[in-house]
Amino acid sequence: AALSPRARVTRAAARDESATRDARVRAIKTPDTEDAIPDENFKPEELKFQDIVSLWVTQILQTYGDKESKDNAPVCEGVIDDLVGGPIFLALYPYFRRYGGVFKLAFGPKVFMVLSDPVIVREVLKEKPFSFDKGVLAEILEPIMGQGLIPAPYAVWKNRRRQLVPGFHKAWLDHMVGLFGHCSNELLRNLDKVAASGEVVDMEERFCSVSLDIIGLAVFNYDFGSVTKESPIISAVYNCLQEAAHRSTFYVPYWNLPFATMIVPRQREFKKNMGIINDTLNDLIKKAQQFEGTDDLEELQNRDYSKVKDPSLLRFLVDIRGADVTDTQLRDDLMTMLIAGHETTAAVLTWGLYCLVQQPELLKRVQADIDEVFGDDDRTPTYEDIQKLESVRLCIAEALRLYPEPPILIRRCLEDVKLPKGAGDVEVTLIKGMDIFISVWNLHRSPECWENPDTFDPFRFKRPYTNPGVKDWAGYNPDLMTGLYPNEVASDFAFIPFGAGARKCIGDQFAMLEATIAMTMVLRRYDFELMKDPKDIGMEMGATIHTAGGLPMKLTRRRP
Repeated sequence: AALSPRARVTRAAARDESATRDARVRAIKTPDTEDAIPDENFKPEELKFQDIVSLWVTQILQTYGDKESKDNAPVCEGVIDDLVGGPIFLALYPYFRRYGGVFKLAFGPKVFMVLSDPVIVREVLKEKPFSFDKGVLAEILEPIMGQGLIPAPYAVWKNRRRQLVPGFHKAWLDHMVGLFGHCSNELLRNLDKVAASGEVVDMEERFCSVSLDIIGLAVFNYDFGSVTKESPIISAVYNCLQEAAHRSTFYVPYWNLPFATMIVPRQREFKKNMGIINDTLNDLIKKAQQFEGTDDLEELQNRDYSKVKDPSLLRFLVDIRGADVTDTQLRDDLMTMLIAGHETTAAVLTWGLYCLVQQPELLKRVQADIDEVFGDDDRTPTYEDIQKLESVRLCIAEALRLYPEPPILIRRCLEDVKLPKGAGDVEVTLIKGMDIFISVWNLHRSPECWENPDTFDPFRFKRPYTNPGVKDWAGYNPDLMTGLYPNEVASDFAFIPFGAGARKCIGDQFAMLEATIAMTMVLRRYDFELMKDPKDIGMEMGATIHTAGGLPMKLTRRRP
């Protein structure tokens, strides 16, 4: 593996430097890391092959035979026909309403436990996060993300997270606010031409482009320029994600067959697209490693990023890791951030705008709030502006509630776990080796947790809500919202747009800042008309929820 050119030290000295640097990184305490990671000697349970085989045999006998079920969960029968042909998260909702917040979903010999209750989800994500790993998700994403932060097993994740979290420090995020505004201005210049021509524009495609450009500059210091020109890497990323989604619902792992890339056309396409992505990332890594930086963490976190030639997260990672960084580690981290970073923001902007244009009075109210903050000033938003733009931030949060990204979290049990009852009346035990779907879609649209759950109502987050019928659920309390959005603390795990617990997304503040600025700038400049019946805007599943066919709109300038 390639090393930074400045790493002309002995291997022993390099290890000493690495240990010192890791100690400094561990000293940085954030709300996500301070209590989330257990001590150095902690090791989670490991699954053996015989555990999986034993579980499969038991599940077959329990589901299709007379053997008593150890897990005590209701079985969802006859689902295979319902689940084929559409996004799986949509198909799970009727079964959630029929069977409750925990039920067993059978795919022949394969069984998943579906969790949709906030009390149960809290137990899995917060109380016992290291009793689970990513399971099927890791198997699906490994060819794409390697051992990046999302699919990584515990031992890898622990070190990666400690190295990555300090990169999202306040000085850097403050600088990113200006970058978000710069990229959004490029989007506005493009949309001005569209508005002047009266053409119909696919806003989903435009949001994908600006999000990719932001990630390129913020993470790699690379301008994809996808708002103004075609980008081969964005097509490659989407095709790879579609392949990952396909693998998640295909019953036979044909991609593991010998010579699969020779005999299966989609595998040849997948290999080609991965080559495009890897070549791009490898070039960016080599470029970053050519320049000597500093490995002083305090200096990195207090520098004036407006005066730095390369303020990217990649530069930070190369500096702070120094001699122990490998191309493979960086590639996996960067691939994870490339996908997670631009997919989520593009999706929430798409669905947020989709919801807003269907409520003209609400849209006018939000635009009026924006006008009150900016007046006739055409400047880009500052961090102080974002704090004032509560209605925009709540619209982003409500879009994430109705269209969570991703709509399902996947886990696998590493040991038997007894679940609390929550809103149900049975105590279910998750068996070692069992795969789990945490249905964020069901959770966010649960009538047990939300008034009028299918209605786009951003200001619901300003009203408290409780339901004594959900045992041990504290309800939603707006007074507990301390950041840019109402997270799992305020909702007691009924709202988990960025996950929760130890493995929560580390880029949540980055994403909220980015989405709020982009949405503010397009709503300040334009009025929108949806050029298709809202009911005809379907959904497709990739890494996030996409529209089926785009979001066609006509734009009219509000301001000169």
